[in-house]
Amino acid sequence: MPVTVVLGTQWGDEGKGKLVDILAADIDVCARCAGGNNAGHTIVATVGPNKVRTTFDFHLLPSGVINPGCVGLIGPGVVIHVPSFFAEKEALRAKGLDVEGRLFVSDRAQLVFDFHQIVDGLKEVELGGSSIGTTKRGIGPAYSGKASRSGLRVHHLFNHEVFAEKFRKIVEGRFKRYGHFEYDTEGEILRYKEFAERLRPYVIDSVTYIHNALAEGKRVLVEGANALMLDIDYGTYPYVTSSSTAIGGVCTGLGIPPKQIGKTIGVVKAYTTRVGGGPFPTELLDDVGTHLQEVGREYGTTTGRRRRCGWLDLVVLKYSCLINGYDALNITKLDVLDQLREIKIAVAYKLDGKELAGFPADLEVLSRVTVEYVTLPGWKTSIENVTSMQELPKEA
Repeated sequence: MPVTVVLGTQWGDEGKGKLVDILAADIDVCARCAGGNNAGHTIVATVGPNKVRTTFDFHLLPSGVINPGCVGLIGPGVVIHVPSFFAEKEALRAKGLDVEGRLFVSDRAQLVFDFHQIVDGLKEVELGGSSIGTTKRGIGPAYSGKASRSGLRVHHLFNHEVFAEKFRKIVEGRFKRYGHFEYDTEGEILRYKEFAERLRPYVIDSVTYIHNALAEGKRVLVEGANALMLDIDYGTYPYVTSSSTAIGGVCTGLGIPPKQIGKTIGVVKAYTTRVGGGPFPTELLDDVGTHLQEVGREYGTTTGRRRRCGWLDLVVLKYSCLINGYDALNITKLDVLDQLREIKIAVAYKLDGKELAGFPADLEVLSRVTVEYVTLPGWKTSIENVTSMQELPKEA
């Protein structure tokens, strides 16, 4: 059965987790293909025999496991911080969601260590205090180690002598570059010897697993992390994450061929948000922007940071559609616009009076563009309880 993919179309925080929650009711396997615990999805669901309505925050684990019949898979393209893996699993269990026996980790996934998180902060010092808005979870340094072929993968945990030797060399290399920061190398090696045995029951050959699942006709859903505009190649570089968040990352991050992908759904917020630095052409620094922040509760699940807000940007959305080839778009948070008298939508960028043909690679150009908008009337009524397109006000 073909794979269904859910991807973010903007700068993340579009509401992918909510759609995954809905789709997971009919899914056998929900897989993560990229990123780490820098992602953040909040889901409200009823769990347990008493059907208690509970809020769950997902960072590393696939949020599809909210469905008790769904298996969660962390793929080879993901970077995993083992302490966070267990902490998140325990937090779910404490709220009544048990994932034992249906959560698996690829033996090829890269490991994130505490020293990666320390280095994440030191890199900003190295850059003279310049911030690109990372979550400080060590994701970038871990992917950097992967790209330079010096990182450690999950399977390395199960040969302790080899793991210890490689680990010491990696940490020593960081000391040489950043100076001798406080870090208990030998203590960490012992800690991961214990983690190896705890993690062992979850570790599988994920490539064989997912292809067997597909051959058996199981329904597989891929939950994208972050979004297209944070992609390492196609996002607003350097204000991006360190992995491929586009459709190509699904194939490389799980080991599945493009022909196995049946449907790609892009999730788009009815306005635009982003966290961290970088040009943001439709950003609103006025009362409307504050309204979107407050009504939309625009605070990061992972960092708690207030998100920057702006009008819906169709230049971004068209660019995203070109690269990811969405079969459908899922619009979220339309009700946040309920009380606005008028709503603007960006339809073009101009530079020195000339319309740009596409989304610019050069952020110096992006920071100088003027935005061409269309202005639409608002609907000034609540659509909170609307359940069909036909019930929406015509303005919506």
